[in-house]
Amino acid sequence: MDKNVEKIVMIGDRILLKPQEAASKTGSGLYLPPGVREKDAVHTGTVVKVGPGYPIPSNDPDSFLKEASDPINYVPLQVEEGDQALYLHGNAFEIEINGERYEVVGQNAILLVIRDDGLAELGV
Repeated sequence: MDKNVEKIVMIGDRILLKPQEAASKTGSGLYLPPGVREKDAVHTGTVVKVGPGYPIPSNDPDSFLKEASDPINYVPLQVEEGDQALYLHGNAFEIEINGERYEVVGQNAILLVIRDDGLAELGV
């Protein structure tokens, strides 16, 4: 991973994805122009960084009067680094780091993930 990407800290439910390049040819053998893939509603990418999740509010009604000495608790995200994600491209924000294209989405834009937890080794 690029050192500049390692320095990025994702906030809340945000996820940094490395989009996968689309095939330039259809199953029937037709070649697609470069702009066609970008118009697709759903894209695939690899999860590079994941935010901490959704903050959990304090149960103490007077917590706003106290100094913030307690660490903030989060509900973690379901997505993990290394997952292959199918996501809604319309909700993605594109950024470029050292000439490489990345996209930032919220967890609600992720439709599903493919995670290899060693299931292939078991034949599942």
